[in-house]
Amino acid sequence: EVAADGGLFAAGTAPYRGSMRGRLHSARVVGVVGDPRTGGYWEVAAGGGVRSFGAPYYGSMGGHRLAAPVVGMASTPNGRGYWEVAADGGIFSFGDARYYGSMGGHRLAAQVVGMAADPAGGYWEVARDGGVFSFHAPFYGSLAGERLRSPITGIAATPRGRGYWEVAADGHVYSFGRARFAGAAKVAQPA
Repeated sequence: EVAADGGLFAAGTAPYRGSMRGRLHSARVVGVVGDPRTGGYWEVAAGGGVRSFGAPYYGSMGGHRLAAPVVGMASTPNGRGYWEVAADGGIFSFGDARYYGSMGGHRLAAQVVGMAADPAGGYWEVARDGGVFSFHAPFYGSLAGERLRSPITGIAATPRGRGYWEVAADGHVYSFGRARFAGAAKVAQPA
């Protein structure tokens, strides 16, 4: 888990290799992605900057003018590259991550909130209304046009890329393709 100040919390067998907590950075941290090769990880900030901890650094959008803030990232299956995704759907590729297109420059019904990599090499973007955009990855459906109790906050792919899950701010999980529903978080409501 990563906090907005860059603090990282490792659990189980996930190693702790450092974090951005307490270091100067110009934008809040919006995600962390593990490197499948080294066991390290990358933290990405809304300004597009990437910090690597026990993982190779391949570049970032830090210091570049962005049309929209970065909201997430995903690693290539072999860990030799990664993508950053912005709220307007723009994709930025680094290392061996190939660019297959993006929603950047397109009119969107809702902002993009995250992405997931397809183990075959492509990727999906997900918007807060549940819409999914596929790039060199199979489309298994989405929640676009559905009435949601809470906005979507993220997406995760199955290990073989034969489906994906969307998660909402209230902890509800939606399954597509061969992604099996195994339950949802019960989020405490404020008093």
